[in-house]
Amino acid sequence: MRVGVCWKWVSLDNEIDPDRRWAGVSAADEAALEVALQLAESSSIGVTVVTLGPPAADAVLRSAVAVGSENVIRVDASTELDSHTVATALATHLRSCDVVVCGDYSPDRGTGSVPAFLADELGAAQALGLVSVDTGSATAGDDASGPIRVVRRLDGGRREVLDVPTPAVLSVEGSVARLRRASLAASLASRSAPVTVAPGPHGRLPETEIHPYRPRARSLPAPTGDTLSRVRGILDVGGGNERAEVVTLDPPDAARRIVDQLHEWGYLHRDDAPSGSD
Repeated sequence: MRVGVCWKWVSLDNEIDPDRRWAGVSAADEAALEVALQLAESSSIGVTVVTLGPPAADAVLRSAVAVGSENVIRVDASTELDSHTVATALATHLRSCDVVVCGDYSPDRGTGSVPAFLADELGAAQALGLVSVDTGSATAGDDASGPIRVVRRLDGGRREVLDVPTPAVLSVEGSVARLRRASLAASLASRSAPVTVAPGPHGRLPETEIHPYRPRARSLPAPTGDTLSRVRGILDVGGGNERAEVVTLDPPDAARRIVDQLHEWGYLHRDDAPSGSD
């Protein structure tokens, strides 16, 4: 089984010279790597980890090598890109994978939308927001794999059990698995591990214009009566509505009367009036 992992590298400080205390990947991304390593344990093909970002992201990719990843790829691109562009860039390096595992959130925007876009780009099944992955349910082997039993979180504390066919894109929560700890020898050796760098897109998220909500204007009747009657009318207390009017009309005349009243109240404009009179 060929397994890929998508990591979202985030620097909350300065991407050019980041403070390593605030740069890295989320606990969900680490859980995704652990799930991928468990899925690939019975296969002779290792795990490929792909991330998108500047050269500073090489450090976290080498940490993935330390725990057992075979290939690490960094797409040299801007991190200020929309989810669809990011998924398209990542999919180029994951088309040969039977399963792609992602974290369900990132420490920055955390929309969790990249796995869905990635599944669309790869033409793969998707199961998102998983709280459990049965890594032993897939058939071992390099050429074939069976469905993967997963559990997905639903609203109201419910759960959904799915058998996901491959190829598939899975996104997992951070509680699914805890990433194994690398040995000292592996950590030291990973410092010189090669990182494949591929060109990627550059740009920024489009600026979104936000305007205050303005409800549709409508005309309101002027207040009538003394203060007490107006307060009673607002609170609907102290007797019936004095403005109510009971009329008896034929259906065509009743329809016209209703339309005229809606015009008077401001709920209907002349341009919205029906073409016929019936």
